[in-house]
Amino acid sequence: MALATDIANPDRLARWRRRGRRLLPGSRLGQLIIGLNLLGLAILIGGALVLNELRRGLVNARIDSLTTQGEFIANVIDRAATRGEPVPLLETDRAAETLQLLFIPHSQRARLFDARGRLIADSYVAADRVERRALPPARRPSDPPPKPHGLNAKPAIEQAARTALWQEVSIAMKGRAVAGMRVGANGQRLVSVSIPLRHVEAVLGVLTLEAGDVDQIIAAERRALMPFILMAIAVSLASSFFLIRMIAQPVRRLARAADRVRLSRARAISLPDLSDRDDELGDLSRALEAMTAAQSVRMDAIERFAADVAHEIRNPLTSIRSATETLDLVSDPKARERLMAILKQDASRLDRLITDISNASRLDAELSRDAPRPIDLNLLIGDLVRLYAEAAGPAEVPVSYQAPESPEPLMISGREGPLSQVLRNLVDNARSFARLGPLGDAGQVRVRTQKDGAQVLVTVEDDGPGIPPENLETVFERFYTARPKGAAFGGNSGLGLSIARQIIEAHGGKIWAENHGSGARFCLQLPNLQP
Repeated sequence: MALATDIANPDRLARWRRRGRRLLPGSRLGQLIIGLNLLGLAILIGGALVLNELRRGLVNARIDSLTTQGEFIANVIDRAATRGEPVPLLETDRAAETLQLLFIPHSQRARLFDARGRLIADSYVAADRVERRALPPARRPSDPPPKPHGLNAKPAIEQAARTALWQEVSIAMKGRAVAGMRVGANGQRLVSVSIPLRHVEAVLGVLTLEAGDVDQIIAAERRALMPFILMAIAVSLASSFFLIRMIAQPVRRLARAADRVRLSRARAISLPDLSDRDDELGDLSRALEAMTAAQSVRMDAIERFAADVAHEIRNPLTSIRSATETLDLVSDPKARERLMAILKQDASRLDRLITDISNASRLDAELSRDAPRPIDLNLLIGDLVRLYAEAAGPAEVPVSYQAPESPEPLMISGREGPLSQVLRNLVDNARSFARLGPLGDAGQVRVRTQKDGAQVLVTVEDDGPGIPPENLETVFERFYTARPKGAAFGGNSGLGLSIARQIIEAHGGKIWAENHGSGARFCLQLPNLQP
């Protein structure tokens, strides 16, 4: 009951509705986890995009620089080493000398090819330039012999480099400048520009200018990427510690609180105060509090039920013990017959009481095992009234059913067995009171059903003496057996109406008692599946 009340809380339902309109319906922690993970990923993606643009800008700037420098060198060679009459011709010796006289940085290499593709000048081959290379470390006697190396140490890479260079030169021979990246003889990446040497419309040769500092550019990019990597790592660590603080620690506290309850066998649980959190852990904390409150209420109810059962059983047992003790002392046959009648009546009362107590104790288990399903209330009540009509004797109070005029079925969601038990309890109770009508004659019991908006209303009326106004609510208490004068003592256990209210409330409805002009009326209200 406490759990159902907590779930029906308007504030909590409002929080669930607000949460249902979010990106991830009902999952605040899910949004937080996904958002934090996407933040670190977004930093890496943003850094990669920024560095990609930076790399493209650096490479393009290097190509533009080499293109400008190459066009300048080509113009100088064209003015100094070409002649146009009678046939355009490139003077190779003067072109090579001119190339050597020009300043070429050490990080660049310039090569000059004639119209047939033959190499006629190379800035790396010069009298005043000596290639510098670091000496390898000294070899110890225990070290393995060095692997042979020389001009053909990497034939595949060199062959690929020559092929790429020749393809670039071949395209430039057709009069079109070529710029891009290719692989050098040592496997390093190069930025290369090939510019045709033109004299008017004739292509007299190709100037190739390349720079081998691409690896330095990439290394600079990687160094520039490090702040983004460190930032992503920092965000991931911060989000991890944040999630630990927000999720792991509260869950651990909840688990320890549950362990304390289990080890100390306590009834209540002292939970951490997480009820103000508007996420799944707040829902879990509130649900655990509601669950423990409901369990505590149920355990209190069981204890009260056990005390009431002990009290109710003690009365017939005391009567039986007194009758049996007196039976041996009485010799009068009529007195002994009265004592035997008392024993039979008390035994019957005790049997009825134990049966009703057994039914009441199994009610929760039966309601939890049987899943609700659609039920046509007209058919259920009609079948029940026909059974009463077939089993009724001449002196029995008749039971009638007045169905609604609409042919539509009255559909509710419920459990057929417990609802039938409620109707039987109400009808039997009404029949017992109908025998005690105001004129002393037996009346009748009338069952009616009708739609009341989104609810279905069922009424059970009798023609009995009615219920005192102060007892309209008391009649639903457990073991309440006060009856008018003339009613047989011990004929009821006082559990029927209490069980009926428990079943109706488990179906989301309500039950109450009232008086009408000539008797009592019990009303049931259940949710309608077809409002």
